[in-house]
Amino acid sequence: MPVTTRRIPFRDLETWVQVTEPEAPVPGALPLVVLHGGPGMAHDYVRNIAALADETGRTVVHYDQVGCGRSTHRPDAPEDFWTPALFVAEFRNVVAALGLERYHVLGQSWGGMLGAEIAITRPEGLASLAICNSPASMRLWVEGANALRAELPDDVRAALDAHEADGTIEDPAYLAATRVFYDRHVCRVQPTPQDFLDTEAQLLDDPTVYHTMNGVNEFFVTGTLQGWSVVEEVAGIAAPTLVIAGEFDEATPATWAPFVERIPDVRSHVFPDASHCTHLEQPEAFRTVVAAFLAEHDADAEAFEPS
Repeated sequence: MPVTTRRIPFRDLETWVQVTEPEAPVPGALPLVVLHGGPGMAHDYVRNIAALADETGRTVVHYDQVGCGRSTHRPDAPEDFWTPALFVAEFRNVVAALGLERYHVLGQSWGGMLGAEIAITRPEGLASLAICNSPASMRLWVEGANALRAELPDDVRAALDAHEADGTIEDPAYLAATRVFYDRHVCRVQPTPQDFLDTEAQLLDDPTVYHTMNGVNEFFVTGTLQGWSVVEEVAGIAAPTLVIAGEFDEATPATWAPFVERIPDVRSHVFPDASHCTHLEQPEAFRTVVAAFLAEHDADAEAFEPS
């Protein structure tokens, strides 16, 4: 598949963008823009979604959100610099720079949260939205994480509690305990896929955005997103929406239920024996479900009119 990269100016920053073109384009197949998670976890762990280019005959766009990966980093930026509004504006800038008039959006984890923020504004070109492994509020996310944490072995829970209370979250014993949670509820593939390791390595090099907005780790949320919620606002999403989750996902059913209950045109799909990184654990099945949804909304994309 032909792959090109470029850097797109955004304010006084630059966004690194990768565009994957299909060998055999399908007429009417709209581009797909993929939003990675974190915040601050570069696109590498979702790059296998680019296979949809040849599988569906459409262009697939990945980009590293500012603050991570190959885009501009700002480790000294003030806390209030990193907001959902910043990343919504960056998305709009990427779409405009690429000249995308009609497009699909797929967001994974934080990317799905960002996708919801974008869809709430009813952008004229949005043909469909896929929210993958994402919560509708951080309160629900933390409640779900605490429930999953309570199911961990006693010694693992004790290690987590003790080191969080002492502030020794860099201790190897704490990191080992967090790995137990990750292996159950974040990515169940062993050994961990290289794409995920590549993203982890970039996060460790500069965790500014993740630590500022999310916090210490996936289940110890101390960042500025603690109060984030779109539970009330998602009723205003007009684009057809697909909600995806895994059976053992750290995004538990209660966290994404508001999407299904409140978005007018919505469906959901839960993958058995999968967790948070469904696209890495069951890549072919994941892409099959997404491809069918995209194809359905390629056909009526021209008729879609936001109100």
